[in-house]
Amino acid sequence: MSQQTSKRIAASAILAGMGALAGCAGVGRPSAPPLYRCGQGIEFTVTFTDGTAVLKGARTNAVLLRDAGGQGAETVFSGPQMRAEFGLGASGCEATLHYFRPPLEVRCLRD
Repeated sequence: MSQQTSKRIAASAILAGMGALAGCAGVGRPSAPPLYRCGQGIEFTVTFTDGTAVLKGARTNAVLLRDAGGQGAETVFSGPQMRAEFGLGASGCEATLHYFRPPLEVRCLRD
């Protein structure tokens, strides 16, 4: 085997390894929306975009607009059916959903 062929094989192995590492880190791929698990068996994912929070789940589907509420890292979003508060708790991984009809408040934790 020539020296040039050996260099090509080594370079290919390095590139393959870098590609595998990038795949593990999710480089070049959009990250999955965070999953929240709440009381009452409620689970949902949330995507934040341009002042909105889009909640999707089996029992929770809503597009909420950013509110003026919240302190520090806390953010509040609301719509006609509910209000959601994110960034709660010491770790900032908690949320609270306030359903208007029927009235219900559930606390949630991000996975």
